Amino acid sequence: MQTTKLSFNDQLLEGIPEQLPKPKPSDSSINHAPKRKAILSKQEEILALKNALRYFNQKHHAVLLPEFKNELDTYGRIYMYRLRPDYKMYARPIDEYPTKSKQAASIMLMIQNNLDYAVAQHPHELITYGGNGGVFSNWAQYRLTMKYLAEMNDEQTLVIYSGHPMGLFPSHKDAPRVVVTNGMMIPNYSKPDDWEKFNALGVTQYGQMTAGSYMYIGPQGIVHGTTITVLNGFRKIGKIPNGNLFVTSGLGGMSGAQPKAGNIAGCITVCAEVNPKITKVRLDQGWIDEKITNLDELVSRVKHAKAKKETVSIAYLGNIVEVWEKFDQANVYVDLGSDQTSLHNPWAGGYYPVGLSFEESNDMMANNPELFKEKVQESLRRQVNAINKHTAKGTYFFDYGNAFLLEASRAGADVLSDGNEYGREFKYPSYVQDIMGPMCFDFGFGPFRWVCASGKPEDLVKTDAIACKVLEEIKQNSPEEIQQQMADNIQWIKGAQENKLVVGSQARILYADAEGRMKIAEAFNEAIKKDEIGIVILGRDHHDVSGTDSPYRETSNIYDGSRFTADMAIQNVIGDSFRGATWVSIHNGGGVGWGEVINGGFGMVLDGTNEASRRLKQMLFWDVNNGISRRSWARNEGAIFAIKRAMENEPNLKVTLPNEVDENLLEKM
Repeated sequence: MQTTKLSFNDQLLEGIPEQLPKPKPSDSSINHAPKRKAILSKQEEILALKNALRYFNQKHHAVLLPEFKNELDTYGRIYMYRLRPDYKMYARPIDEYPTKSKQAASIMLMIQNNLDYAVAQHPHELITYGGNGGVFSNWAQYRLTMKYLAEMNDEQTLVIYSGHPMGLFPSHKDAPRVVVTNGMMIPNYSKPDDWEKFNALGVTQYGQMTAGSYMYIGPQGIVHGTTITVLNGFRKIGKIPNGNLFVTSGLGGMSGAQPKAGNIAGCITVCAEVNPKITKVRLDQGWIDEKITNLDELVSRVKHAKAKKETVSIAYLGNIVEVWEKFDQANVYVDLGSDQTSLHNPWAGGYYPVGLSFEESNDMMANNPELFKEKVQESLRRQVNAINKHTAKGTYFFDYGNAFLLEASRAGADVLSDGNEYGREFKYPSYVQDIMGPMCFDFGFGPFRWVCASGKPEDLVKTDAIACKVLEEIKQNSPEEIQQQMADNIQWIKGAQENKLVVGSQARILYADAEGRMKIAEAFNEAIKKDEIGIVILGRDHHDVSGTDSPYRETSNIYDGSRFTADMAIQNVIGDSFRGATWVSIHNGGGVGWGEVINGGFGMVLDGTNEASRRLKQMLFWDVNNGISRRSWARNEGAIFAIKRAMENEPNLKVTLPNEVDENLLEKM
């Protein structure tokens, strides 16, 4: 057993320790992942143990075998808690990482940010958000990956298979330093129970979107998109947010952004959450204003807020189904409604059914999974029934892309459309169908983001100012079609500091098109060259113009039948790889469920060099216009406008455009 405490650098360089560290007791103050259901046969349990032990020298197997068996029996997974590092987990300034490559150091920084206790949902289980969005499957993978990154040079590429670092391979300076795949299953093996089994075996993992690609920046990453969604949702129904009510649920990793976004938009937000620990975290972080545990008190508080036209975010510690039902009974009018519980993961902690306590649900999902599934589906039917009563009164309800309507339909809830419009299966739209798709993605606007690798707040302030100046200059000559998008983003970046959005790394997000992304990135690179700011790491959410093929979310407003294909996401990650990305990732799963989506992302280091300038122009242009071209071929008007404009500005871009069909000809058939 290890007795000498190693330094941070020594622990990183050590990898799998020669001497085992002492076992670590469970920390009850940390929000832990729920126990996964027992799904392995006896033979498969033996295989899972063999798979875990292969990370260690044979001399340790006798000690580790009973320990790993206990973890598998107790938690349904082998996390290797003993190997969890002793040092504090957070994004350190880039110069504090012992590396031969600044590109590698930037990736180490982002990995540690994804596992920061202030950022990660279940940090000891290496899960960043969504209940199952893992950075790695176990701590041996983390240790090996950090060791490889510390050792690598700029002519090597680290290959990572679903959390497992396969190793360093010779490449070249323009190649990605890391290539990540998560959950790339043979298509017939992407059912929910397949994930449970193969994840328990230790051979694949659910990377979510930015969790398994090391580009999550805390709930800020979705605050901006949610703010735009809420603002445009109110615009869609012809109302201003002030004094009007937005009802939703979920305060976990991604969904925790909702009340903050509601405050920025200026409405009243009620967000239900069943987990007391995460509710306290959001209250302590200032992402919610108030917590209420009594439904009558909630009704009274909301009526008062409406009368006073307040901007306030309220967390209801309890089940969202009860909120919808109570507001119907008490005649509390809901203007906008949604749901952001993790229904991509309905049977393992993503959704908690009404009528059971948080603790009862956790016990049932592990020990009686079939009954738990029945309770979830029963709860979904009841929730939809209550929502339908509100929409009959005029509430605008939208699916927030978490597979709520999809799982509700599978539960037999009344959500199917009575119409026959192709691609509109549900009576309520996905927020991408009616809001983000036609208003943002089709025009090339999506969640561009950056991280100041110095860790200095003053660098973030400077980058905010640079980005704002660039956007204001672009807006002066922008066409009318994108003036609203430009104005929303300028307003956002001007208020970014006062809204205190930073959790973890010194990061920022804003929605920008290819022109905006390239010009902002080039301005950052020039500032780095002049030593005005330190290194900047560029990235984006996978939930973007080009990054994700997801028929019920990102590509839900594509109606030519191609929304069930995944060519765009695959082409995107391939194209990013040879155009200069520092690291790339491609995942199965995302925010809507295993087998329901293919999504990819990237990271890019700006270091003030001419090489970085060349790479950013090549890659960012492709990264956006790949998706616009696909959307234009689907006959989306905004995308046709955007790709024509892109071709006018770039003579080397030539995209096939669709020819319209006379509808009268079709009617004669």
